[in-house]
Parts: sequence; structure tokens; C-alpha cells
Amino acid sequence: MRQLQRQPLRARRTAIAAVCLATAATVGLTACGTESGKKDRVAAAKPKGPFAGMSGGEIAEKAMKTTAGAKSLRISGDVADAETGLMSMDMALDTGGRCAGTMGMGDQGSMELRIPGRTTAYLKYDEKFLRAQSKGEPAADVQAAVDMLANRWTKTRTTSEDAKEISGFCDLDALLADFKGGSVARRGGTTTVEGTPAIKLTESSGKDKYTIYVATEGKPYLLRIDTTTGGGKPETLTFGDYDKPVKATPPTGDVVDLDELG
Repeated sequence: MRQLQRQPLRARRTAIAAVCLATAATVGLTACGTESGKKDRVAAAKPKGPFAGMSGGEIAEKAMKTTAGAKSLRISGDVADAETGLMSMDMALDTGGRCAGTMGMGDQGSMELRIPGRTTAYLKYDEKFLRAQSKGEPAADVQAAVDMLANRWTKTRTTSEDAKEISGFCDLDALLADFKGGSVARRGGTTTVEGTPAIKLTESSGKDKYTIYVATEGKPYLLRIDTTTGGGKPETLTFGDYDKPVKATPPTGDVVDLDELG
């Protein structure tokens, strides 16, 4: 029984790590030199309106600092993955350890999770996810895992080996620690992101190109980052629901305790 439940959990840790690394790399894109930012500062002295007199780099730094002060937020969008193509995510998390949302692995299924605090992680996998992550296992074992776990809530300790990656990603303080550094972003025009007025900034690093959207009304929070690598399909991460409560109520009813199975 232990072998049946650990295989998809090992695969999940790999998936969570990929999302975590991609998110950290994206939000950390401003941690680079400031020479170009100084050139942009001269050009930025003339514009009026939102962030008048500020360079694109200064706006990006202000947005990162403001975002780093959030007590909770929601991250949604797609990040690249070599095995599944684009991985999708929609996660809400706060500095109290609460976390809830979904992750999709392209055509390899999806999972739902809830962490109501810092002690227990609740996870639910669909059948496609379980079959994809159990590829190569004996057919009878795969079917047994599907029968036992598919579309059914499970729980495990956040300190267990199987839950370390996901509980680490749900640590908002650790995630926001990457929101720092200088920036060489250039300012662009104004637009809206899901109805919120925003200013558009652009930045590049080699073949990677980034478009950063910062709120121009209220607090200058980061709203969205679009990433294009070598002319490929853009990846998008959207940030919102700042300082709103995270709904991570533990599921009730039929919940499989993976620690007891182990």
C-alpha cells in the first residue's frame, strides 16, 4: 500500500519544485544591474501621470517592495515545464501558512490542495494525474492506486518527506523574499489588468523578455508578469487578492490519512 501512495507523491514534489523555481525566477527578474536603469531615469523625468518622474527600474523596485509587504496574495497562470509543456496554477497563500488552490500538469492531470496552517497538507489528485505519474508501474498497482486515491481527499503532515516541497511553496514569507534587487526595466504605456489600471514595464535578459504590470491606483502592487523565451508561447503569472483571507478549510468526510497508510 505504501508503494502505491508514494509514487504520485514523489512526482508531485517534482512538479511543485518546478513551479516554485519558475515563480522565483520570474519574480526575481529585477535582480540585475542598474546601468540601463540610469539611462531610463533621464527619459522618465518628463512623463506625467502615474509614477511621474520615475524610471521603469524605480517603478519595478517600488512594486516589488510593496508586494513583499503583503500578508496574503493569489498567484495564477502558466509556467513552462519540459515534460508537460505549460503547467497551470491558481494558488492563494498567506504569511500564516495557509494555502489553497489547484495545479494542472498539462495533459497529465491536475491536483487540488489545501493547507489550513503549518501542520497538515490536504491533497486530491484526479485519475489522469495518478495514471501519468505511475507510468511504468504494473497495471494492477496503477489501478489500485487510482481506485484508492482518485478524486479523493488525502492528508499528510507538512513536515513529512512527501509534503516538504508543497509546504515550502506555501510559505509566503519565503516566496516574497525573492522580491528584491535592482531593475533595468523600461517604462511603457498604461493599460488595465483584470479591471485594475496599470503601467506596463519591459525588461529582457538574453532571449528572455518580460512585461511587468504594476497597479497605478491604490498600492503599487505587482499585477502580472508575462515572459517570452526565444519567441515561444508567452508564460503569464497574475498576482491579486492582496491581503484577502485565504479559504483553506480542511475537507470533511472521506479523507485518506497517508501517514497511517505508511
